[in-house]
Amino acid sequence: MTNSDTTFGVHNKKTTIYSQPYDGSTALTTFSNITEGKAFFFEDATLTVFDECATQIAWEVVNDSRGDATSLKQTIAFGIKEDASAETWADALNRRMKALQDASEWNKAPYDDEDSSDHLF
Repeated sequence: MTNSDTTFGVHNKKTTIYSQPYDGSTALTTFSNITEGKAFFFEDATLTVFDECATQIAWEVVNDSRGDATSLKQTIAFGIKEDASAETWADALNRRMKALQDASEWNKAPYDDEDSSDHLF
């Protein structure tokens, strides 16, 4: 469940497309829904971090350049905490992400990530 810190607005919106690396010879996994895509790329702990640190988050399965649903798009944005001295939600996500990455517990499968200006909200 996302946090509800919207009193001071929602900021730092970012959209990322997660794609499976393609070398031309390996078959890629196709997704029939968002849940499959999220479970393919990310550990459960990662999905918890996204849910707890995001104020708004949306996901979408997207087609790759061959027309197959092998990629996942995420738009995430962060509210501002009432206590300005508290760690921001974006900083909390980055801190927790680094801890999981350092422990090799962030992603289940390798991915290429690309920023996108085509936000989901």
